[in-house]
Amino acid sequence: MEEVYDILIIGAGPAGITASVYAARKKMSVLVISKDIGGQAAWSGDVENYTGYQFISGPALVARFEEHMHTYNVQLRENEEALGLDKTDNGILIKTSKGKYRAKTVIIASGKRSRELNVPGEEEFKNKGLTYCATCDGPLFAARQVAVVGGGNSALDAILQLLRIAAHIYVVNNAPQLGGDAVMRQKVESSSKVSVFNNSKVTAVLGDKMVTALKVQGPDKEEQLTVGGVFVEIGLIPNSDFATGIAKNELGEIKVNCRNETNIPGVFAAGDVTDVVEKQIIIAAGEGAKASLSAFRYLAQAVP
Repeated sequence: MEEVYDILIIGAGPAGITASVYAARKKMSVLVISKDIGGQAAWSGDVENYTGYQFISGPALVARFEEHMHTYNVQLRENEEALGLDKTDNGILIKTSKGKYRAKTVIIASGKRSRELNVPGEEEFKNKGLTYCATCDGPLFAARQVAVVGGGNSALDAILQLLRIAAHIYVVNNAPQLGGDAVMRQKVESSSKVSVFNNSKVTAVLGDKMVTALKVQGPDKEEQLTVGGVFVEIGLIPNSDFATGIAKNELGEIKVNCRNETNIPGVFAAGDVTDVVEKQIIIAAGEGAKASLSAFRYLAQAVP
């Protein structure tokens, strides 16, 4: 007989893992499916604003999250991607890259993925000097000249990590000035190892077997920067394509109310995949807790 879970959680970042802990503590049968563990939090370098930790690395914080989840013996299906979601008369059917599951409620906590440059050479040099994760790949570029593309918090975080590793960092920012957190920005702008190109954009990634240079169009001229690595940090796209029929905003983020309810009864969403204004690890975790409590309330009130 097919098992019907009380709650199925899509995603195992801060929102999904926190939701699973709350669900397990409510004695709900819970299944988590996810492409990876940690989501964007695992890409973060130094985390200095998560309450209870004056300083912790992103991967270390994710390890604590995962350890907490496993203390409740939560079922986890890793390396599995959600492909579809359908509300039926006997629950919610979730189709994945490896099978099908049925649940009474669902929490979508699938996070976001990196936005791409869409310029010549990007596809050719992926994982050949061009990457989207400084935490993952930064150590491979020790003592090299590198470029970071972007000017927001994710770019600043990448730059601060690379300051310890790279010989020099070129920052290609399409805005008039760097954005992001003021403390992070001050650290970046005060470093002699950083050269910032504002009002500029990448027009091509160049190389042979590996990246060797970037073509950059500035306000007045196009120039070529000699680099051994490129870190793309130009924003994120919600992992919400599979959630057809669920209301989203113009950015593709899932619309939720203050109870994390979507427009489909029994389907909740939490974390960066939603239209909640701020995208922070601590906020995602809190939203995951709220979504799980809302799902528990829904089961108690609406499901026989």
